[in-house]
Amino acid sequence: MNNIDLLKKKILYRSKYRGRKEVELLLSNFVKKYINVFSIDELKQLHDLLNFDDDSLFKLYLNNKGEIKIPNNKVSDLLRNFKN
Repeated sequence: MNNIDLLKKKILYRSKYRGRKEVELLLSNFVKKYINVFSIDELKQLHDLLNFDDDSLFKLYLNNKGEIKIPNNKVSDLLRNFKN
């Protein structure tokens, strides 16, 4: 198994097992849609994004203008505009 496959497995697992069901559904659907089209750099951005807490990610998705410290990049923009 190469490093990309290992990273993808970590991303898939982290997207499905969060603690908050709404965020699990959102992230698992988002990951399923994009995981096989992202470049290695985008996969790393996604992995970093999944390290944020559920509340911050949900606020990002809902476009709440709070104190969100999530980096602005292609992956976070795609999540912000993601529709199932």
